[in-house]
Amino acid sequence: MRLNKFLSAAGVASRRLADELITSGRVAINGQAITKLGVVIDETKDKVSVDGKSVSVPAEQLYIVLNKPKGYLVTLKDDFGRQTVLDLLRSCRERVFPIGRLDKDTEGVLLLTNDGDLGYRLAHPKYGVEKVYIATVEGQVRPEVVAKIEAGVDIGGGELAAGKAEIVSTSVTKSVVQLILKEGRKREVKRIFEALGYKVIHLKRISFAGISASGLRLGDFRYLNSKEVKTLKKRVGLLGNDFKSNGP
Repeated sequence: MRLNKFLSAAGVASRRLADELITSGRVAINGQAITKLGVVIDETKDKVSVDGKSVSVPAEQLYIVLNKPKGYLVTLKDDFGRQTVLDLLRSCRERVFPIGRLDKDTEGVLLLTNDGDLGYRLAHPKYGVEKVYIATVEGQVRPEVVAKIEAGVDIGGGELAAGKAEIVSTSVTKSVVQLILKEGRKREVKRIFEALGYKVIHLKRISFAGISASGLRLGDFRYLNSKEVKTLKKRVGLLGNDFKSNGP
């Protein structure tokens, strides 16, 4: 098994972040630090550690939805000692990692798991997983702004962001807009509105791949039931054939 896949299956990190752990020298095999990508291990014999702590593939796969409050970083570890979402999961039965991004000052739905294959697919733009946001912005948003969002907005760095948008409410001083995005770029919602001349003053994700945080207070989490997990796997082609590619 490739080392990055093992780390993902162990709930340490997504494969992308596992690669970063490896190249930064934080991963060791049988006591020897590894910085090269593509290393294959024998998970039945080799001993793997991250930051000096032994890791192994858990016996149980977990799937969690957290209603993330503001002020928490979506990362496994912060070198400056700031709060991370894992601080809200101290009662969790196994090590898990967050799927995708959510800014520190954004609240709402965050999925976490130790299932590397599902986590990878849910986060990858290829699978076109929908994320639904409610953004409150300064100023009045008019229908022509919605049309621009749906046509695609240049958010810098050669990136074009597009999504479905709907005005929930609007006034001279502020507007509330619902957006449905599939790419998952860093600060995507804020960058879209900034490019259009608006400042986001509150942002909440209300759904990820059809999973909501309904009934959860900010900071609380719950385990997904078997039906929800099955639906997620079908969405990304791990069960059945519901998956439709969102690109190459």
